[in-house]
Amino acid sequence: MKLGIVMGRYKIYLFRHGQTTFNRDGRFTGQMEARLTVEGRRHAETIARKLKGEKFQVAIHTRLSRSKDTLKPVLKFHPECKFILEDDRMIERSYGELQGTTHEQFIDRIGEQSYDLRVHGDAIENLEPNLREGVEEFLGEEEYKAIHRGYNVATPGGESFKDVEMRVKDFIKDLKRFMRKNKVNVAISAHGNSIRLFRKIMERAPKKNVVGWFIPYDKVFEYRV
Repeated sequence: MKLGIVMGRYKIYLFRHGQTTFNRDGRFTGQMEARLTVEGRRHAETIARKLKGEKFQVAIHTRLSRSKDTLKPVLKFHPECKFILEDDRMIERSYGELQGTTHEQFIDRIGEQSYDLRVHGDAIENLEPNLREGVEEFLGEEEYKAIHRGYNVATPGGESFKDVEMRVKDFIKDLKRFMRKNKVNVAISAHGNSIRLFRKIMERAPKKNVVGWFIPYDKVFEYRV
């Protein structure tokens, strides 16, 4: 199912890369390399089928292989797409010292109070929904809600939501100008957290919604410019 929000003449087709080995194994990936799983390749094929009947002249990916490899099956159906661009303003959020660690290790360290939730708390948004529910139950509803006040706080060596929002906002500004000037539709193979902030900006959503969203692997978000 596609989601149309902003009315206009030219279209943006935005989708997340398929499941990776890190996603499958419950690890914080961030900006590390992680290959698509068999299921992840199926997700990419699903996106390709959903976009088969659409038209776009430009496609954008990031430097990470999961973004490129998800785009490949999509492009098979789009000979009209003549330009493939790379832009890391749509890359995944960096989790700094958390990258490569498992979600279980993260939760254990919360239990041991080894992590300052004011700094690391927003990393919970990267957990699968069932794990999020477990953490909320473990912490208690009020404490769980309070940790998301760290919207502007980066994990050590990583980025905050605000950091990601700033680069995505800059990307959107340039993208709109590019689309209108060249009169093109654009497909973007991106990442969960960059999509999260892209949605926030385009849909004018509040922060409290952003930290609660889970971005599916097989959904296309459609916007008009």
